Amino acid sequence: MSKPTSLALVLAAGQGTRMKSDQPKVLHEVAGQPMLVHVMESARESGLSDAALVMAPGMDAVKTIAQDIYPESRTFIQEKQLGTAHAVLAARQVLDGFSGNVIILYGDTPLIRPQTISFILGAIESGADLAVLGFEARNPTGYGRLITDASGALCAVREEKDASTEERGITLCNSGIFAFKGAILLGLLDKIGTDNANNEYYLTDAVELARQDGLKAAIVQCAEEEVMGVNSKVQLAAAEAELQERLRIQMMEDGVTLIAPETVFLSKDTKLGKDVVVEQNVVFGTGVTVEEGARIRAFSYLEGAHVGKGAIVGPYARLRPGADLGSEVRIGNFVEVKNARLEDGAKANHLAYVGDAHVGANANIGAGTITCNYDGFEKHRTEIGQGAFVGSNTALVAPVKIGDGVYIGSGSVISKDVPADALVVTRGPLEQRDGWAAKVRARRARDQGNKK
Repeated sequence: MSKPTSLALVLAAGQGTRMKSDQPKVLHEVAGQPMLVHVMESARESGLSDAALVMAPGMDAVKTIAQDIYPESRTFIQEKQLGTAHAVLAARQVLDGFSGNVIILYGDTPLIRPQTISFILGAIESGADLAVLGFEARNPTGYGRLITDASGALCAVREEKDASTEERGITLCNSGIFAFKGAILLGLLDKIGTDNANNEYYLTDAVELARQDGLKAAIVQCAEEEVMGVNSKVQLAAAEAELQERLRIQMMEDGVTLIAPETVFLSKDTKLGKDVVVEQNVVFGTGVTVEEGARIRAFSYLEGAHVGKGAIVGPYARLRPGADLGSEVRIGNFVEVKNARLEDGAKANHLAYVGDAHVGANANIGAGTITCNYDGFEKHRTEIGQGAFVGSNTALVAPVKIGDGVYIGSGSVISKDVPADALVVTRGPLEQRDGWAAKVRARRARDQGNKK
């Protein structure tokens, strides 16, 4: 492997006590993915060739996610949380001797865009020794302020607890995201002390130290929402709302029709083709692809599913993982599909369950039909041939194969294979007793009269 020229160092050791959760903070999800996934995928999409992660002890799941995205990424443990500079120094091993560019990211800022990462690294490529990502805050309370000199050059970052009254009036704030020339980073970090209100090692002190050494510090600005940090469930919900809006806009710009955008919820990896129409109150879980021209009708839920061209799903349909619909398939109201392939033109228009199955082209699944795929111990498959007609209220007891062109009478229970083009009916014979209902009603009326 060639030596990397750039490195994303992601700080993810926060326990997230304000989350009121036993789960590491960076594993809480936004748009169906852990926050850490958003950050590391943005780093990768920006072109960063390598990554390292700083985490707290016992965060094996965090390590797994990092290495799924950057297979050769290294992880480091921050035993005690003594500030951001202390966290970066936990990765000293990977920084020592590294002369490429380094960007410090945070696992709890899921809205950072790849383009913004590229911009801040671009400032280093353009001659800055370090760069800080800043933003204009509507309410700067709680943020570190970016202090500039008369020429507008960055000369310091002041945490609010250490800021003067005048400095607290500044609205240009620090996001916490820094980029450095790798050759200078450790030298600056080793000079940082704890002479501040929190007695911590602040990464922000690197700016003043760099200026003292005659190095150039630059500011790159972005929108405030993009560097939103998540420290509570309230902030998690705010990040979700912001990202959903971003995803919806992108979908519509790509040619998707969202009839009521604010009611549609997407996952980060949702893929919707051109001319797809999504009606109101639809939820896309992870792993969904919908090909062009399909329509997802109101109140449907899709997860781990593929929908072919021109297919119609819903309203009130559920596609579970493994659902795979061919072109022009029809899945109607209150139909559930799981781990099943429906070939082109197949239909299950209402009130059916199709699980662990293969349904041939142009087959019809009647209302109330279910594939009985679970025997209490194992799952079994149902095979339905092309052009088959399965009558309403049929139970297909797997494992079972229904041949091409088979016609199954309504109300049947099918537990044996059926050859092609056969008719099969398992209903009992009709029994009719003329006048029975009138006699029962008369008897009940007499009984009620006798009770009075």
